[in-house]
Amino acid sequence: MSSVTEEVAVKEPIVGTPVTVFTGYLGAGKTSIILSLIRNLPAGYKCVWLKNEFGDMEVDSEMAKESNIAVKEIVNGCLCCVLVGQLGNALEELIQTQNPDRIIIETSGSAYPAPLAWELRKYKPMIHLDGIITVIDAVNFPGYDDKSYTAKEQCKYTDLILINKHELSPDERTLDKLLDDVHELNPETPKVRTKGPKGEVSADLVFGIDTKLFSDAGEVQLAMSQHQHDSDHQALEVDLLQAKPGADYIMEQSEFEEALRSLPTESVFRSKGIVPLICDGVQKTMLFNCVAGRVTLDEIFNYKGAPKMILMGEEFFRLKKKIIAALKLPAECVKLTVRGTCQVDGCKDDHSHGHGHGHSH
Repeated sequence: MSSVTEEVAVKEPIVGTPVTVFTGYLGAGKTSIILSLIRNLPAGYKCVWLKNEFGDMEVDSEMAKESNIAVKEIVNGCLCCVLVGQLGNALEELIQTQNPDRIIIETSGSAYPAPLAWELRKYKPMIHLDGIITVIDAVNFPGYDDKSYTAKEQCKYTDLILINKHELSPDERTLDKLLDDVHELNPETPKVRTKGPKGEVSADLVFGIDTKLFSDAGEVQLAMSQHQHDSDHQALEVDLLQAKPGADYIMEQSEFEEALRSLPTESVFRSKGIVPLICDGVQKTMLFNCVAGRVTLDEIFNYKGAPKMILMGEEFFRLKKKIIAALKLPAECVKLTVRGTCQVDGCKDDHSHGHGHGHSH
């Protein structure tokens, strides 16, 4: 395995731009790990980020822009199926405009590794699929393992498993049980614990793998034969509630955090967004993330857009009024996608099957 420093100094003769794919169920911490990874790369090593997002809102890319990281988001669909045709164009654009040493692809939480890897291999010699990395949330994976076929697939078909948020596990016995479950799903693949709240991991560990996964059609067919691949699996797997509450939306930070924590964690898996909050009497623009009731806030300074947020989970048709009340959202600003059916203020539509869109920064 080559080191990043060696790649900078020697520029090993790899055919095509190396591509590393990060998979993992929603809220696993993929974005935080990628941000930390890119920020810690040596000077002179240019890594760009292609991000596939749930819904039609760009949120996480704002943190990348704060750090002057090149990022392109593809939204409103899943890269492994619905939007797979956009992948080649997005990669070509990044290579032509950014001339990167490496591209990191962050999939949505619903992406299956097999069809995405197979598609990437079609773009030789423009790119070289270097590795597939799966991020697991040590606290919440047991619940996702029970509910989500995708979470199991992501764990089975990967070159490296990163155990994230392990420090939040209530005790060593609980963590050992998780590791046993992961080992049962995938006994062969190395498993590494990330470090710290931002999920730090060495670039030398995740880069230079030169994966052999999904290098022939038979392997892809075998991986996909265990289920009927539904191109709308993103909508089938989670409900989405998206809100753009308007420029005058504002809450006290403590009240907003408490509102997020009040939502049932068994139904609201993940929420994130950008909102203005009053913090110790001062208004700040904050990017928030909430997974299983754990809220994190990061101040961002260059965002000029309107407030926006997205929640992911299940049973949102039943929870819609509770979410609106807790977060003080105007009902008319809410778009609810319940397993493929879009409702805007109670009016059914078919937006959930819309085309994906890419945005560059």
